[in-house]
Amino acid sequence: MVRVAAVGDIHLSPDCRGLLRPSFETLPLCADLLLLAGDLTRHGTVSEAEVVAAEVGDLGVPVVAVLGNHDYHSEQEADVTRVLTDAGVTVLEGESVILPVGGAKVGVAGVKGFCGGFAGRSAGEFGEREMKEFVRTTRRGAEGLHRALAGLADGDCGARIALTHFAPVPDTLAGEPVEIYPFLGSYLLAEAIDEAGADLALHGHAHLGTEHGMTAGGVRVRNVAQPVIRKAFALYHLPLARPGERRGESRETAARTPA
Repeated sequence: MVRVAAVGDIHLSPDCRGLLRPSFETLPLCADLLLLAGDLTRHGTVSEAEVVAAEVGDLGVPVVAVLGNHDYHSEQEADVTRVLTDAGVTVLEGESVILPVGGAKVGVAGVKGFCGGFAGRSAGEFGEREMKEFVRTTRRGAEGLHRALAGLADGDCGARIALTHFAPVPDTLAGEPVEIYPFLGSYLLAEAIDEAGADLALHGHAHLGTEHGMTAGGVRVRNVAQPVIRKAFALYHLPLARPGERRGESRETAARTPA
């Protein structure tokens, strides 16, 4: 098994210093890696990113992140990424990373994603330039996730995880006002996950949503926004195929540990 700790939407700022560090320091005892599903800061400033870096640096487990819309707010996303990278965090945007775990490999593909809606109730790439660019932003993100996941197929990974901020399915939005579903995610992300293949998909963004969902292709989706999981992180156990072993169907156990 690979033990995946995950959380999103921690929205840290200078007045939050040390808030999550005590819980994160327990990770070597219970997890093999920590995945951060975006909205790590409140307003996307360097000073806020430095707080995040202090919370997740030198934890003893690999930390992989995507940014969220809050992390883009001040248009300093490149600086936010630099601060996190300097602290040892791998920040993904249309990229992937392969991590050694227990003699096997775990692949993580990440992208922020964007909005647009879900099958039958989604924005179309038609009409005004602004609307076309809106949908193209979503499509480019989904294409980046597809490429990153597909690239992991050649890495002999024992498990593949898709990490996004925006939601790939409406299931995990249950509890949010239906009127804002189109602004919380896009079905294009789920299509990318199903076409390229993954064992687990993690996202945040939907604070009033639900933890459990699934893509049409059967990939389990988990909303790990902190207001949803209500703890420092959720913990998921994934079966881990070793090099040369035949991979089974996408699976994930419901195991979670308090934090």
